[in-house]
Amino acid sequence: MDSKLKRLTLIGVLSALLLVFLLVVLVNSNRLQEQTAAEKSESSTMGMPSLPETNIVTGQIGNDLHAFLSDSTFFDKEDTYLSKWEDVANRLSLVVTSVEKDLRIQVVDFEGNLVPDIGFLVEIEGQGEYKDLDKDGVIYVAELPAGEYVVSLQPVEGYKVPLNGTKVKVKDQVEYLVIDDISLLVYTEEEINAEIEDTAEQISDVDKTEVKKRQSTGSGTYLGIDVSKWQKEIDWEKVAEDGVEFAIIRCGYRGSVSGCLVEDPYFERNIKGATAAGIKVGVYFFTQAITEVEAVEEASMVVSLIRDYELEYPVFIDTESAGGNGRADGLDEETRTAVCEAFCATVRNAGYQSGVYASRNWYNKRVDVERLEKYVIWLAEYRKIPLYEGYYHMWQYTSKGKVDGIDGNVDLNISYLGY
Repeated sequence: MDSKLKRLTLIGVLSALLLVFLLVVLVNSNRLQEQTAAEKSESSTMGMPSLPETNIVTGQIGNDLHAFLSDSTFFDKEDTYLSKWEDVANRLSLVVTSVEKDLRIQVVDFEGNLVPDIGFLVEIEGQGEYKDLDKDGVIYVAELPAGEYVVSLQPVEGYKVPLNGTKVKVKDQVEYLVIDDISLLVYTEEEINAEIEDTAEQISDVDKTEVKKRQSTGSGTYLGIDVSKWQKEIDWEKVAEDGVEFAIIRCGYRGSVSGCLVEDPYFERNIKGATAAGIKVGVYFFTQAITEVEAVEEASMVVSLIRDYELEYPVFIDTESAGGNGRADGLDEETRTAVCEAFCATVRNAGYQSGVYASRNWYNKRVDVERLEKYVIWLAEYRKIPLYEGYYHMWQYTSKGKVDGIDGNVDLNISYLGY
């Protein structure tokens, strides 16, 4: 092919490419114009509702500004948001738990709170009906054969109850596991008569040997206090500056008469204040449990209260007299020991170290201490040198101690635990 022919061929190819390019530009230009026109049209009508072509009703006729009042289609027939809220607010649910051959049935609202003042009636499949006689929202059924059951809440006027029953397994033996939703059973002192319920008896100094002077601590021993609502407001910074290294704080108690679970009103401020001051903390609970089941309840309450805090010291069950008339004061040695074991095992299974607090007399006569020595033993004996012959990890040696930041007396302790 000569050079002239090559030039002609090249020109032809370039011309074809140019033609294709012009066609593409033309087509895209038309599309862009159409899109722009559509966007303008959409923008001009944005926010305006589309109206039917016929039978248009605006709510105003001529100069009659009140014509909408006679228009049956102007207002919603039903406030759907309000009706849905009322539907939810009136719904009831069941929280059902079992510790050992029993059922605790709690009736709660949509926020998970107990519903009081209604005599609820529930049916346990194969067992019959049970009523909330004291109208506190809780029905307790004991001595049930182990197995699976369906619990149904009977209709209640003004409320929506579950259409289907709640399935639950009744346990044959105590498993020493924390009970879910135990917080529903925890009271504040505003809800009970604390004067008759909180009656832990001060350990007596029968032989007049109690010391008031602070015992010296050295290598491997630590100075501590234990406190509750009875100490009232505490200046924890001053407590720390006065040499206190740890504090065992009461988180609650079981009522001596009613058996209700009650949070110590100063627990939260005490544990927060001590922690902020750099003092190591543990907690204790004053028991009035008369069964292992109740001990599991007490341990469950404690665990629910301490979950948000870091404890260096154990969780103790405080077993002592409630003035002689407490519901647990007359327990035999076997039952009291089983209560302490159930509490400590439940706490330990929840991931915390556990222990028992008692006086020398109670360790010698009221519990089988050999069964409890696998837990931390906290001895209360008010004298310069204890007479107790058993092994112990902590020693409360006086109830008449003085510490800066606390008005009045406070219990003083020595710990042999190296935390």
